[in-house]
Amino acid sequence: MIRRFTLLVLLSLTSSASAQPTRLAHSVPPPLHQNGGTWDSGHVQGIAIDLRGGYIYYSFTNLLARYDFKGNLVGTLVGWHGHLGDLDFDPADGKVYGSLEYKKEASFYVAIIDVGRIDRVGMEAGDTDLFRTVYLPEVAADYGADLDGDGEVRDDSTSLDHRYGCSGIDGVAFGPAFGRTGSKRYLTVAYGIYGNTARSDNDHQVLLQYDISDWQRYARPLIEGAPHHRGPATIAGKYFVRTGNTRYGVQNLAYDDTSRRWFMGVYQGSKPEFPNYLLFAIDGRARPKLGDLVGVPHPRASGWAQGKLIALADEGMRDMKTGIRGWMQKADVGLQPIGAGQFYLATNSGTRHRQTADVELVRWTANVEAAFEAVRR
Repeated sequence: MIRRFTLLVLLSLTSSASAQPTRLAHSVPPPLHQNGGTWDSGHVQGIAIDLRGGYIYYSFTNLLARYDFKGNLVGTLVGWHGHLGDLDFDPADGKVYGSLEYKKEASFYVAIIDVGRIDRVGMEAGDTDLFRTVYLPEVAADYGADLDGDGEVRDDSTSLDHRYGCSGIDGVAFGPAFGRTGSKRYLTVAYGIYGNTARSDNDHQVLLQYDISDWQRYARPLIEGAPHHRGPATIAGKYFVRTGNTRYGVQNLAYDDTSRRWFMGVYQGSKPEFPNYLLFAIDGRARPKLGDLVGVPHPRASGWAQGKLIALADEGMRDMKTGIRGWMQKADVGLQPIGAGQFYLATNSGTRHRQTADVELVRWTANVEAAFEAVRR
């Protein structure tokens, strides 16, 4: 068995942008390791796993790569200039959902990708209808909030605009309603948050939940020269998690049915009054409670604004000053649970124009010093 998986690793390491795609699809055990190829692209930003079909998908911000569990490159999708971020696979429809943002146009979307049709290298997203998008008005409204009243909203981390410090979106994951682990699945989208250390209204992670059962009526092909604004006017819920400020919010979001935990992988913050952990967890059974959003001024009265607060899980390191809990565990470029307490954890490496990603199968331990351990067969 060890020899077999060593061969899988060797096969995956040989894949690159020049690799020949394959149309093979096999029902094989999830690999212990896999390499996602080397690409002239942005760094890996998210992964998605199709357990039944036996595929791993990698978002390299402007390129989506599809590999089977044997490490064979099946195909790639390219052809957009926006930032494709975190991914999740929906087994109900066989599609991958990902965050897609165009900050200069203040346009934020969920990309819905018919990944089963990606069967060769270099497929163009604009040539078919396999890449469609749904606009998110709630995100655009918070991003475009002119908080200082000067009539201008700049795409600038030093700006005092952007409600809650919203810089767009990053993390996406399917999971139950917060506090109701047995409920229907919702698509949950996490805000990007500017890491401006001079403001105090950006210390919460912001999570939106959507019922996507009627999203087919909104989904449109993305025409970058004329971005559409078709999307849901309402949301199923808006929630806040006080973690302390991070650099660009929740990069990777994941829900694990085994532990009933939501996981948030972030780029480390730099405010000295916070512990600046890299990974946070939410107990999916904990009910949101209306409370003060500390640091966020009330728009029409004195005191703090109100919001639905979700407490962090009572696990991990604990900062004595703030009570915030978490782990010093890198989980910012790819984190996907696959059941039985196992996850795929991605790491990025490479140089400009030569970005690569490696995924490893790990097991959740919840230990303070080591949140994950490698799976060995």
